[in-house]
Amino acid sequence: MKRIITVVLAIVAAGLAWYLGSPLFLDERVAETAPVNVAALANGTFTEIDGAHWASGTATILENPDGVRILRFEEGFESSNGPDLRVLLSIHPEPRNSNQLGEYIELADLKGNIGSQNYEIPADVDLAEIQSVVIYCSPFRVVFSTATLVSAVTN
Repeated sequence: MKRIITVVLAIVAAGLAWYLGSPLFLDERVAETAPVNVAALANGTFTEIDGAHWASGTATILENPDGVRILRFEEGFESSNGPDLRVLLSIHPEPRNSNQLGEYIELADLKGNIGSQNYEIPADVDLAEIQSVVIYCSPFRVVFSTATLVSAVTN
């Protein structure tokens, strides 16, 4: 009986180790088409939090003529990988850790750690309050990168 419990625990531990560790070594590439007939509302450049948590490339908030808003990561987007990464919109301009996130909207799971991708922003999100885009590791509550948004609209 003791041997069976040991084997079961070893299998569970191996599965957990693979779930948590494999994203560190496997890249997920995405190449979504850019929306057309859109206007840029805001954009920002991703920053490095530390040597293990970083992203590069740009995040742009776009709006089509029907008022649908899309967050776009451009082709140059690349991020260190991790388990269960999420895409957030935060009211904080540059959160560096989970305590600084403040209020946020979770848009979706990160589709991939490399390449262009689109995320629809719900119509009820007040963009006037949103100051940054955040790549966030949910299980460990770790900010991987932040793109502080600046208006792309000229008056």
